[in-house]
Amino acid sequence: MKVKIELFGAARDFSEQNLLEFDLDQKSTVKDIRKKIIQYLDEKFNGNENYKKIVNSSAFCTEKNNIVSDNYKITNNEKIGIIPPIGGG
Repeated sequence: MKVKIELFGAARDFSEQNLLEFDLDQKSTVKDIRKKIIQYLDEKFNGNENYKKIVNSSAFCTEKNNIVSDNYKITNNEKIGIIPPIGGG
């Protein structure tokens, strides 16, 4: 199934389109999306550790702006957002 990942904050550096698209197995979860993004970062950015930290510390949300856990089951053609932690001073 196809899933689109909207990139917010520091995660926008992952793609020029502010969006990633992956094919996932049916019954995939947000945890599977984290793994898929890290695989993508390993290939595209030579395993950039800072980018991986962003993925591992980010929250994910649905199109309705609901924060979801790693156990959230993804549906076909669903759009999920990755929301990195915000730092400021």
